[in-house]
Amino acid sequence: MALDGLVVSALVHEFNNILPFNKIEKIYQPEVDEIVMHLRSQGKNLKLLLSVNSNYPRVHFTNVNKENPSTPPNFCMLLRKYLQGSKIVSITQPNFDRIIQFRFETFDELNMIKSIDLIIEMMGRHSNIILVDCESNKILDSIKRISLDVSRYRQVLPGLKYDTPPSQNKLNPLDITNLEEFHTALTRNSQDPIQRNIVNTFVGISPLISRELCYRSKIEENTLLNNLSQDNLEQLYNCFSSLIFKIKTNDFEPCFFINEKNNKYIDFSGINIEHLSLYKKTKTSSISSMLESFYIQRDQRERIQQKSHGLRKSISTKLDRLYNKMQNLHQDLKKAQKLDTYKLKGDLLTSNLYLIQKGDDKIEVINYYDENSSTITIALDRRLSPSQNAQSYYKKYNKSKNALLEVNHQLEKAKSEINYLEQIIISIDHSTYLSDLEEIHNELIETGYLKKRLNKKNITHFKQSGYLKYKSADGFEILVGKNNKQNDEITLKTADKEDLWFHIKDMPGSHVILKTGGQIPPERSLLEAANLAAYYSKAKGSPKIAVDYTLRKNVRKPKGAKPGMVIYEDYTTILANGEEIAIANIEQIS
Repeated sequence: MALDGLVVSALVHEFNNILPFNKIEKIYQPEVDEIVMHLRSQGKNLKLLLSVNSNYPRVHFTNVNKENPSTPPNFCMLLRKYLQGSKIVSITQPNFDRIIQFRFETFDELNMIKSIDLIIEMMGRHSNIILVDCESNKILDSIKRISLDVSRYRQVLPGLKYDTPPSQNKLNPLDITNLEEFHTALTRNSQDPIQRNIVNTFVGISPLISRELCYRSKIEENTLLNNLSQDNLEQLYNCFSSLIFKIKTNDFEPCFFINEKNNKYIDFSGINIEHLSLYKKTKTSSISSMLESFYIQRDQRERIQQKSHGLRKSISTKLDRLYNKMQNLHQDLKKAQKLDTYKLKGDLLTSNLYLIQKGDDKIEVINYYDENSSTITIALDRRLSPSQNAQSYYKKYNKSKNALLEVNHQLEKAKSEINYLEQIIISIDHSTYLSDLEEIHNELIETGYLKKRLNKKNITHFKQSGYLKYKSADGFEILVGKNNKQNDEITLKTADKEDLWFHIKDMPGSHVILKTGGQIPPERSLLEAANLAAYYSKAKGSPKIAVDYTLRKNVRKPKGAKPGMVIYEDYTTILANGEEIAIANIEQIS
């Protein structure tokens, strides 16, 4: 599922169409491992994405607008210094490898033409973007600096000579011109099954392409080279030769394959993959659109998951402690609730002091407070006098009474914290942009649940994404907060007094505002707003959920309450559906 030499070759062919009259206008670095270059070519504005994400390294044109940090990273600033205003003069693929080399021409301080290479190596966790001075072949810098501590085979640091990644002794498939050369090349890995043999022999041939060659040749993938007949070998070479011809003549067919049962993307390629015929094949107009369609949602989802992992873990740890605290407090509550028994025993001892002899360890007396006048046995401390034993029970009574008040207070406090932190977990789940996570992180710092970061250089600030906007089937606007800050914004600032406010009943969830514009919304719009409140809550996925709604003027924020925490009155409860299918037909505006 990674880019191979064939896809890179198709990309290079596609990129070369931009060469006439191109100019680099802007450069951004929205992610720590991603560069976006805005360029103008042949009267068109284009955005070129260069990503060296460990799981999804790629280069392609994109239409996606990404959030950019308010302070550009150092590598981004360096690229702007050398490349902004320059033009691309050549785009090549060295040795059919997963590398694209962009050569730029710009003017130096003396107004002399200077050549700079920007090299993108797309090799899994070893992927990198490297800026190289062509004249000296020295590295100016890279998006990932590789020191001797990281790799003893190849260092990538400013000032060092640029060397291409090790070839692993693989051959360039474009150099193979006849059957004899093909067979000789394969004998280098003759102990490997033929499918793996092809991958290990040739640069840029992925397992997907190797399996396709075996499939078209009607050869079992696990067959050893020595077990192939002459006809098998010739058939395999013919398929291989046909593939190489397509590459050399730029005869590409960009497409990707989807499993229609679960709508899962299976794989992509620059040619038709016949052995994936069981899956739905989708052709695209270009390699770039193919890669963007295949990777965009997966990449964004993975980045959100990576960024939220530490935040979620920290909150989950605090929640576990609060759950344990609640258990202990309930046990303390049971003990504290014995206070009436302590007072009763103190009263009975006071009434029967004359019956107690010093040194007694217990006494049985009549319980005057029982209608049946039953007897009760009261334990005594031999070291204490009768009066002191009675006072001991009164002290236990007073201590339990005070403890009961404190335990109830602590229970309310712990319950409030649990509700708040569970709301934070829901907010993390509903985050669609990195700025959403940053808002949550800042909120947790403000509320004291996280410590403020001391190293300000490592802080990346993103433009705020804002709350979600939907339009009901009847044309009413519906606002949904994705986190506590957005909940406060839509409820306390954006909504009018006569708008309707929705929230799941007695559980953490998003605030939802149905903008009425002074009208009485139909039941259909009420239900759609309620379904959104159910979906963006802890009960997401449940088919029947109670949702409260009321006029915005009936909602208020108590003094000192945490972000997103409100109280409301005079409400109506409606049964809603929290499944994804219930909101699928509600139009999302932004």
